[in-house]
Amino acid sequence: MFDKFSERHIGVSNEKDLKAMLDVIGVKSVDELISQVIPQSIRLRKPLALPAEGMSEYEFAAHIRELADRNQPYRSFIGMGYYPSAVPAVVTRNVFENPAWYTSYTPYQAEISQGRLEALLNFQTAVISLTGMEIGNCSLLDEGTAAAEAMAMMFSLRSRDAVREGRNQLFVDRNIFPQTLDVLLTRSEPFGIELIVDEYDEYEFTGREFGAIVQYPAADGRVRDYSDFTAAAHAKGALVTVAADLLSLALLKAPGEWGADIAVGSAQRLGTPMGFGGPAAGYMTTREAFKRNMPGRIIGVSVDRLGNKALRMALQMREQHIKRERATSNICTASALMASMTGFYCVYNGPEGLRRAAETAHLAAATVARALEAMDYRLASKEFFDTLEVEAEAAVVQSLALEQGINFYYPSEGRVRMSFDEVTTAAEIETVVSIFAAAKGKKAKAVKAVTESCVPTALRRQSPYLQEPVFNAYRSESALMRYIKKLELRDISLANSMISLGSCTMKLNAAALMQPLSLAGFQNMHPFAPADQAKGYMDLIAGLEQDLATITGFAACSLQPNSGAAGEYTGLMVIRAYHQSRGQGYRNVVLIPASAHGTNPASAAMASMKIVTVACDERGNIDVADLEAKAKEHSSELCGLMVTYPSTHGVFESRIREIVDAVHDAGGQVYMDGANMNAQVGLTNPGYIGADVCHLNLHKTFAMPHGGGGPGVGPICVAEHLRAFLPSHPVVATGGDEGITAVASAPWGSALLFPITYGYIKMLGAEGLRRATEMAIVNANYMSAALAAEYRTYYSGETGRVGHEMILDLTSFKKDYNIDCGDIAHRLMDYGFHAPTLSFPVHETLMVEPTESEPKEEMDRFIEALISIKRECEAAAGQADNVVANAPHTARELAGAWEHPYSRDEAAFPLAWIGEAKFFPYVSKIDNGYGDRNLCCRNCE
Repeated sequence: MFDKFSERHIGVSNEKDLKAMLDVIGVKSVDELISQVIPQSIRLRKPLALPAEGMSEYEFAAHIRELADRNQPYRSFIGMGYYPSAVPAVVTRNVFENPAWYTSYTPYQAEISQGRLEALLNFQTAVISLTGMEIGNCSLLDEGTAAAEAMAMMFSLRSRDAVREGRNQLFVDRNIFPQTLDVLLTRSEPFGIELIVDEYDEYEFTGREFGAIVQYPAADGRVRDYSDFTAAAHAKGALVTVAADLLSLALLKAPGEWGADIAVGSAQRLGTPMGFGGPAAGYMTTREAFKRNMPGRIIGVSVDRLGNKALRMALQMREQHIKRERATSNICTASALMASMTGFYCVYNGPEGLRRAAETAHLAAATVARALEAMDYRLASKEFFDTLEVEAEAAVVQSLALEQGINFYYPSEGRVRMSFDEVTTAAEIETVVSIFAAAKGKKAKAVKAVTESCVPTALRRQSPYLQEPVFNAYRSESALMRYIKKLELRDISLANSMISLGSCTMKLNAAALMQPLSLAGFQNMHPFAPADQAKGYMDLIAGLEQDLATITGFAACSLQPNSGAAGEYTGLMVIRAYHQSRGQGYRNVVLIPASAHGTNPASAAMASMKIVTVACDERGNIDVADLEAKAKEHSSELCGLMVTYPSTHGVFESRIREIVDAVHDAGGQVYMDGANMNAQVGLTNPGYIGADVCHLNLHKTFAMPHGGGGPGVGPICVAEHLRAFLPSHPVVATGGDEGITAVASAPWGSALLFPITYGYIKMLGAEGLRRATEMAIVNANYMSAALAAEYRTYYSGETGRVGHEMILDLTSFKKDYNIDCGDIAHRLMDYGFHAPTLSFPVHETLMVEPTESEPKEEMDRFIEALISIKRECEAAAGQADNVVANAPHTARELAGAWEHPYSRDEAAFPLAWIGEAKFFPYVSKIDNGYGDRNLCCRNCE
């Protein structure tokens, strides 16, 4: 008999601890507590329609290996933005497979995030250097959405005159990846942006354009000089974005050198696997002048309290969505883990390694090109980097290629496209040439390697790149391994201690769920490979979509959105398409409670909705009377309601069905934010409550890791009447019959991550899923009750209970002790903890979510730490130089001169158990203002 996964995943698994916790809460059983937390009217009447018992870890390992083996990772020369990559084993082993890297949170608390901040700074530095730009962010989601962000950025950068003139046209070159164009279509339409798709070298700017987007190299492989085109755009007041292949920039002139204003793209081929489409780090770089308009996160260099160099997220870009309905982006996550991997790939390879990789791809293409021309094949261009487009009978070539286990891309019946890469071998080149020889009924001649470049002389790169010391110091595996470990030790992750962030659900990312991601059958699949080669993925996707639909109480699911905020946007766009299909496209008003997470109004703004804020009462609940009045007032144009449930305050509002009915009665749809699904699974669900669509944060409820700020996955589940509008894709058939255009580059978004959530559901089963939810609620109520004598819980339900998270009231601390919640957060670092969520959704509070994964011992340590800090605050009242205000304390400070009125021991070891595994913050409190005033977002040391 195998162990149950649920007993390993759920931290409190023995009856003694559970009874002690229930005694503190003041209930006799878990059922009694749940009945006090979740309104009876929305409790599910029967178990989820899933197997009651979950698989064991051993059984799941065998099952998932069988699915991986059903995939056939043929040698891919498809390209189109996805390429085989030589992922360094030292990076795979020490970063990708290392919980210290994949379980860390977004580096909002910079003092305990210095390691991953440096890794992300390395990524920024590399892409800035390669693109020839001045500033960059620390990753976006993928190439298509990065291009869409650039479109929105150029649109927002219009001059007052351009806005007044109604400049709304965006030129897009026809020779761009189709998936990128599709995402641009999706994101442009709500803003009234008109896409002009044409040939760049035939187009004449009219003065109606605000921007242009081109691909470099072009989708068919051509290397084209855009300098005259860019000059013409600038002459008419338009900005130019280039979607650039980073590896090509080791050989090609940098976009910043020929005049581009923004560069975007994917970093996938620099050290991350294809993974059937993702995740990979998208990137964006631009000019210094546009730094305050750049979406996403920027890592900047600052100093700490002691004057030491310290890294942090700069310019408040980390929370662009706090602008709410005034936002120009809803970006709330990134692909931080993959960006870190790309950064380490660049560190390991350096400029000479990148050039070697680029030359391997380029000269392979050149060698094949010469051999094909010798057989009288016509090429689309003689000037290329790694991609060739050939006039040939596609069906014949495909049949021969499949016999050799090779995939090409077939843009039409008479054309074949192939992209070479850094791992192309001489034997593979021979095989490719032999396929085309056989297609002409010939026998291939011996292939002679080409050594001269096929890049036009004017476009060959002359400028140096990756000159910074970090890219020229770690060539041996020992050196890189130790550098990675050095950075790892500067961070707190779930490998160190509990991370109790409210709203963010930092739960266990079980090793059994993470292991399948390293299987070749999942890693090495191209997203545009023929479906019959991806049977394992297709079965997994179908099973996961069905399971998520069952859990949410809906009819269908789309896994394409590759972040939670992208899921919000997708849900709104599906609702929008539904109204349009009924001849009610004029419905554009969205009701959003004042308590909603900032991405809700930001996503609504991205969907060009008119936002009406609904008030909350003194208990934090939605003011139902205000909602009903506003729904009635706007009934003729009501699109829907965005509601988080349980609420952002961690409470199950008892009148949720009244709220849903009021919106439906006014002709609107109900979008339920799935951020708090960890309190619903198995006990209630959005479909049963009456919602029409929800998104899910798989990196929250469903055990996918946060990865230092990403990747995430944000699928949507919908009721039957919305199924037809689920997002489609221009290359691979997916989505509904009337599906909206794509919301991500890949057909199924970040598919490599799906085994995590798939396994979480399969191993917990219906009973385990329900128990996990129950224990998340038990743990939160236990901590609230245990801290009640010291910290008031700000909001609770009608029975005095909280859901799966609670808000601790620190609003009087500034007045009473001259200490704020930020000081408390920093002091928790000295205790070895990451702080809860600060000042959200209420200023000067801590939002705590223990999750179901934490054992009682860890929760008790955290409770003891908070109580101890409260005592320190009381002792510090009236003293400017105190242990809380000065936190955190570094080892270097503790070992140096000491002039504080408190002892070193009080600073570093305030409780006895801290000495058992002391975490020393690498830097002390960081000066945020200095970093913004002296912005530097490159690793120059």
